Amino acid sequence: MVQRYALVTGGSRGLGRAICLKLASQGFYVIINYKSNIEAANQTLDTIINNKGKAELLQFDVSNKKEIEQAIDSWQEKHKEEYISVLVNNAGIRQDNLMIFMQDTQWSDVINTTLNGFFYTTRYLLKDMISHRCGRIVNIASLSGIKGLPGQTNYSAAKAALIGATKALAQEVAVRKITVNAVAPGFIETDMTKDIDKDSMKKMIPIGRFGKPEEVANLVNFLVSEESAYITGEVISINGGLYT
Repeated sequence: MVQRYALVTGGSRGLGRAICLKLASQGFYVIINYKSNIEAANQTLDTIINNKGKAELLQFDVSNKKEIEQAIDSWQEKHKEEYISVLVNNAGIRQDNLMIFMQDTQWSDVINTTLNGFFYTTRYLLKDMISHRCGRIVNIASLSGIKGLPGQTNYSAAKAALIGATKALAQEVAVRKITVNAVAPGFIETDMTKDIDKDSMKKMIPIGRFGKPEEVANLVNFLVSEESAYITGEVISINGGLYT
């Protein structure tokens, strides 16, 4: 069986960690990207290895084009006969504020991480996917990018742009047997939602609870599998019926 390599940006914690664990359990060799939290990254790596999976760490800042290219070049130098056929653009940050009070850095940091991170990383890996006529790209968007949420003008803008980019890129590369889809989670139990009043929010969610990272990971796993070969350019919400 040919070994398939999957890169998950922001893979050390939260949704990214759950996605890494799921893909590793399905036989993927997982490349866990992280920016600075080496402890969390190693915990994810150790969990995969202890469960007989295959993985390694790859450090770079997704908002930094030079770091991305250097890191991927270094990986490819060590894996001359291999290529990354699955990319999960998961890295993202929140810096919530009302627009009237929003600082320049709160806007630019969120945009750079989510949107520029998608652009720089995906563009650099596309050439190998195109030449091999095989690839799966999954972008982690958000309910905020579909509905928009107050206090998240920056985050909503970044995720909405990611959705638009998903639909456009899907049409560009479909002929090369590369699919591009987006997953739009609602409220999921991760560090990014720890400051939210869960009791009041649960009353707004038809299913009555926050989602689990593993539930998002299961959806991502399907979208990178062979079973999803005819699905591309889609944005699939996973939000417990909060916004449909």
